[in-house]
Amino acid sequence: MRPAAVLTGLAGMAVVAGLLISAETRLRGGTGGEDTTTAETPEMGAAAEIAPETAGRSAPIPDADAEIIARAAQPAAPSPAPTESAPADPPRPSETPGGQTAAPAAKEPIELARPLAENAGLLSFGERRLQLAGIIPTPADRICGPAGRQWPCGMMAKTALRQLLRNRSLTCDLDMAEWKGTATAACRLGTQDLGTWLAENGWAEAEAGSPLDAVAEKAKQAQKGIYGGDPRRK
Repeated sequence: MRPAAVLTGLAGMAVVAGLLISAETRLRGGTGGEDTTTAETPEMGAAAEIAPETAGRSAPIPDADAEIIARAAQPAAPSPAPTESAPADPPRPSETPGGQTAAPAAKEPIELARPLAENAGLLSFGERRLQLAGIIPTPADRICGPAGRQWPCGMMAKTALRQLLRNRSLTCDLDMAEWKGTATAACRLGTQDLGTWLAENGWAEAEAGSPLDAVAEKAKQAQKGIYGGDPRRK
């Protein structure tokens, strides 16, 4: 038995004892008073004979007192066992207001002046290099065609790109205007995408999985550029 239940039981017993003493005091106070001497009548004699029989009996307890005694006598309900708190949910990663992950910042178009074509797909700006996105640059020393009908397709592809550029400024999608080494980006001459132009005319092959795959395949079927014969013989 827990200490709380024992204390509650003892308190209830004390309340019951107090109420019994209070009831006995009330009973005695009702019968005690001034001692007046009167002549004994037959009725009083009969009462005297009955009194010894009821002297040992207690007076009835009022209903209100009986209810209090009953409540105090009831054992206290055991206190509930402490429950373990559920573990808190792990913190969730922060999200944007729309519940979506923030997309990386898009590259901004940057104007680059005086491009020089080193081959069909690779441009130079001083000491910096820029490879056109989506294509495989055609080396300037590449040779195409069957034996006996070979031709310098790499140099022809480079010349074709140089004639298109004519030293005009380009707009390229880059993170910054200044970079080191070789960067890869899509570049446009006006509204013409240079990578698309090279793939359409067969001067460069498309990278695997590139959006220019279909364009380069059409050029191959049409035997354009490096997929055909020497254009100087036509």
